[in-house]
Amino acid sequence: MSRPYLALVALLAFSLYTAWSMAMAEQSLLAFGLELLSRPDTAQVVIDLYLLASLAALWMYRDARAKGRSLFSILPYLALTVVFASIGPLTYIVVEGFLRTRPLELRR
Repeated sequence: MSRPYLALVALLAFSLYTAWSMAMAEQSLLAFGLELLSRPDTAQVVIDLYLLASLAALWMYRDARAKGRSLFSILPYLALTVVFASIGPLTYIVVEGFLRTRPLELRR
């Protein structure tokens, strides 16, 4: 299985951009989200984003269950998804791709 280098680059770039934008913001993340939901045009984008995030969360859950892991194993990824949307699934892809696909002899 190939390593998810593109997902890693996207995760690092978007995480750094998110951290920078939050540091520069003049309001809290919650206040910003509520402001976005106050207008129909921006609310549509937020709803669309969280519909997609919900599908990604469902995919992470099914993938973990197919690999014999419990819901608790993906709770950190789900929490990231709820707060930052794409950072949760990107982190899951990177961790699964780099850590979970190592040959058995390297895991010990």
